Amino acid sequence: MRKTYKRGDYVEWNSEAGRVRGVILKKIISDIRIKGYVHHASRDEPQYLIKSDKTDHVAIHKGRVLRLLKRNRRTTVRKSRGKRR
Repeated sequence: MRKTYKRGDYVEWNSEAGRVRGVILKKIISDIRIKGYVHHASRDEPQYLIKSDKTDHVAIHKGRVLRLLKRNRRTTVRKSRGKRR
């Protein structure tokens, strides 16, 4: 049985730069064109739009490359409070 994810899930995946963590923004269940490339998705094999924690980059990945993480105080991204003194 394949694992499905939902919006708001905190996940991790492997990229060229190493492990990346982020939050799922949307579950894609039909073909979608992003930056000139068609990503194929279906109800049986959805893809997910994910926003990276560190860079705010939005990526699209199949569920089989994602790993669900538990979100806790250490892994949540905090907004900057300004300059440190």
